[in-house]
Amino acid sequence: MAVKWLVLVILVQAFILPVQLCEFPEESNHLAKSLNLKLLRTTLDSNDANPSVYVGLRLSDDHNLEKENVYFQRLKTSMEAMSTSRLGIKEGEPKTGLIALQLMAQKVSCDDTNPSVRNRLITHMKYHLHKEKENIAQNGKPLSNLYQYSLGILAMCINEKFVDRHVVHKLVLAEEQNQFGHGESISVDTEAMAGMALLCVKRFNNYPRELVSHIKKSVKSIKDKIVASQNTEGELGNLYSTPLAVQFLSALGSRKDKDTCSKAIASLIDGMKEGQFSNPMMMSQLMPVLFHKSYLDVANVDCESIINNPLLIPSVPTLHDIVVGEEFIHVRLVVEGQNFNEMIEVPSRSSLLDILKTAQKQKSKFSFETKNTLYGPYLTTVNNVGGYWQLLKEPNISLLQGISDYRPEDGETIILRLGSF
Repeated sequence: MAVKWLVLVILVQAFILPVQLCEFPEESNHLAKSLNLKLLRTTLDSNDANPSVYVGLRLSDDHNLEKENVYFQRLKTSMEAMSTSRLGIKEGEPKTGLIALQLMAQKVSCDDTNPSVRNRLITHMKYHLHKEKENIAQNGKPLSNLYQYSLGILAMCINEKFVDRHVVHKLVLAEEQNQFGHGESISVDTEAMAGMALLCVKRFNNYPRELVSHIKKSVKSIKDKIVASQNTEGELGNLYSTPLAVQFLSALGSRKDKDTCSKAIASLIDGMKEGQFSNPMMMSQLMPVLFHKSYLDVANVDCESIINNPLLIPSVPTLHDIVVGEEFIHVRLVVEGQNFNEMIEVPSRSSLLDILKTAQKQKSKFSFETKNTLYGPYLTTVNNVGGYWQLLKEPNISLLQGISDYRPEDGETIILRLGSF
């Protein structure tokens, strides 16, 4: 009888304890440390502080608290500026995603020296989500996009703020109507962010039973789509959407998805070994995965247990540090519809941004403009023509990385194509 009870207790505990899915293997810990150092190094840049970078560092298990604190002080300046700005949204300039990341950074910092900033940011977040919801009702889409809308809901939820049921319902409806993508192709990172937002709000007991039922169905639908998106390399969607997808599956904790998670983790390890993660935003989304966490863990950071590691020094070289080579390569640059087709000579391992700069310097018929985003410089104008410029390599393959991250090989043809959102 005692043996039977022991077996029963073990089985019950197996169902109660959190399911350990999507675990990063110990034998690859050197990759995690290398990525941690690379992300920490980005905090030394003179550019505006990125709240996503700070969140990623705080969800690591390894910390240089001095560098993290210096970076957070820079973040506080932008948070205070945002919190004291006017609530109004200029047309085409919603700040939903940025405010959401600032709220997450503030939460994970455990800094309560100025609660008024947090309260004002929450007021801004409520206002932006309300405006986003209104635009969905009137025009069928948010002012920003469904990724930022989901991120806004998640940020409110992990700050223990109840999200208006009408705001949540719009997200549920978007999933039910398959709006997270274009045509038959889905946006895996948007699905994953929406999934984490819905997992978070599901924990509140203040929603009508019917809405809770729809939330559960949407979470399952998101999970099924993400699992179905896995390719032969193990990636969920593509390499750069995989970290958020793994975060969602890890937070969901379904035993049925363990094989999917294992393959996805293997694809991320291969990508890290090949040096594919250099963009700060992409690294910050991958960091929680390396420590079996998700953005939902922002709500549960135990500040007293964080241990400083003074040996975590950002100046230490990391795996696959990118250094421009001494040899030269030739890349053909094509601007569709503008009669521009030129071969550009640049040092090996140059980024696409370096190639554009070289073309602008050497070719009188070429010019370009960019704007800064949290993901890096974004191409906005080519030869005085503004719009949504797609980046492709011949024959017709869309680039997954931005202009500062993608590094063409010798003989490649890069195509700039004016598209539509």
